[in-house]
Amino acid sequence: MKPSLQVRLSQHLALTPQLQQSIRLLQLSTLELHQEVEQMLEQNPFLDVEEDTTTPFEPLAERLSPTERTAEREVDRAAESPTADAAEDTAGVDSAEFGATERDDWENGTERDDFDGIRETPGTSSSSSQNDNDDFEPQDRNPVGPSLQDHLRDQLLGMRLSAEDAAAVHVLIESLNDDGYLDDPLEEIAGQLADDEEERELFLERLHVALKWLQNMEPLGVGASNLGECLALQLRAQERCEAQTIAIIICKQHLELLARRDMKKLMAATGADEELIKEAQTLIVALEPKPGRRFSRAEANVIVPDVIVQKSGRNWKVVLNPDVMPKLRINDLYAQAIRQSRGSASSGAGAALSSRLQEARWFMKNIQQRFDTIQRVSQAIVERQKSFFTHGEIAMKPLVLREIADELGLHESTISRVTTAKYMATMFGTFELKYFFGSSLNTEAGGNASSTAVRALIKQLVAAEDPNKPLSDSQLSRMLEEQGIQVARRTVAKYREALRIAPANLRREM
Repeated sequence: MKPSLQVRLSQHLALTPQLQQSIRLLQLSTLELHQEVEQMLEQNPFLDVEEDTTTPFEPLAERLSPTERTAEREVDRAAESPTADAAEDTAGVDSAEFGATERDDWENGTERDDFDGIRETPGTSSSSSQNDNDDFEPQDRNPVGPSLQDHLRDQLLGMRLSAEDAAAVHVLIESLNDDGYLDDPLEEIAGQLADDEEERELFLERLHVALKWLQNMEPLGVGASNLGECLALQLRAQERCEAQTIAIIICKQHLELLARRDMKKLMAATGADEELIKEAQTLIVALEPKPGRRFSRAEANVIVPDVIVQKSGRNWKVVLNPDVMPKLRINDLYAQAIRQSRGSASSGAGAALSSRLQEARWFMKNIQQRFDTIQRVSQAIVERQKSFFTHGEIAMKPLVLREIADELGLHESTISRVTTAKYMATMFGTFELKYFFGSSLNTEAGGNASSTAVRALIKQLVAAEDPNKPLSDSQLSRMLEEQGIQVARRTVAKYREALRIAPANLRREM
């Protein structure tokens, strides 16, 4: 075999550490980004928290103090010397190069993510109020109140119980879930308190007594083991009447029949007439199925938006939420150390410090680039979905990732990263950016309708239906077709389930 030389031309993408960090920061949620910033602040002494009120990510040349700019020039000059080779390998290319090749590589991604569909996220916050300038801020958070356990412990302090009974009630309070139910049976709780059979029986007897004390506390229904018992506890506290008695029987034994709206079987099982069953249903519907709901810490579920949509004349503009943007700066003290160490004999120490400073600079640039990209993508989404911000979700237009990617010159995988776990505050609530994307459905006029708009239309039709004759999926499909939207019955059923709307037989009033 004769050896030979061959020339081959190929293209490949080299993932530098800085590019990898940029891609990783882009796909992080707000909470994950803050954790990343906290970790970097601990690891890199050159990073510090901004103490003044300036914009967190102004151009670095304008943000640095004279001492820091001097240190920056020293690092750039040191990068050209042989002693800084190690630092250059670690820190990567200079910041000027980021605006060209590295930035293009970062924005266009390195691989094509599979994206089978869009998962819509319903709004999670109430509408924000508008001021005189038509600008609005996200809804203010409510202060966190006491937990269900704290509320019950406060009541326990006012009850004249023996130390043993109070301790048993305290054990049951700690065993409640967030809804106010006892997930574990009393036998299992007693078994966790004692290994001996005789002691276990003693604990079980005391827990039964403690359970009665607990179930008489406020909120009513707390300490139940299932929904039927919870509702029955609340009914017992009401004024005695025939409807209340029937309601208790239904809650204990026939809740499934009530859920199916099976009037005939309910009448046969309880011996009550139709009018009495309806009175009992009215009592049951007014009860609270989750007694601990009002004590749940809603703060854990509050979503802080990354961007805020504001009215600007006849258009809409997107601004970054300053509350989620880390306020970072270069530490002035260590920047001075860089300048002083350049003339020292310890070139290794100077190179290491230069490397850490460059790492801090790159981290700040990558964070700035992350927010810039989020704003660009969000603004492009707003431009495509202007009708939504005027008329609501019923005016949503079909939109796919490729359209935004082509408009901004980015890769689809980049758009997918930007729209995942990033949220936008609008006048209709706070939505994940993916919410504004949706597949298209054909119309008789030859156009397309967004699946999000179709779901909103289904919600409106169901809200306006006759409670005695609810609309079936087939009827909803025909009504949509009359409006020029071609939707199969199975698609209507899928959208209805996504909206958490019960089938027609469960929506029918008794």
